[in-house]
Amino acid sequence: MQDDLGLYYYPDPNDKRTRVYVRAHGGSVEFRLWRADRPEVWERHEWVPLEIIRHAAGMYRDMGRDADPLVLYDESVARALLKAN
Repeated sequence: MQDDLGLYYYPDPNDKRTRVYVRAHGGSVEFRLWRADRPEVWERHEWVPLEIIRHAAGMYRDMGRDADPLVLYDESVARALLKAN
């Protein structure tokens, strides 16, 4: 999907209040989170390269945390969106 902010997908199809925007930049895929109920998320957080998200996921695993950023920031969905557009 696309709007005036760019290409996006819903990380949880049942929650239309949260979107993950994607773009290609410098040979990498970048992500940016938008939340309808928290506009400051978009304003305070810049685009994040996939490599940084992968690194964070590794750190989470090393700390024994159950959360995985790669669930929210889905590379395959992002690449499919970018390819289609």
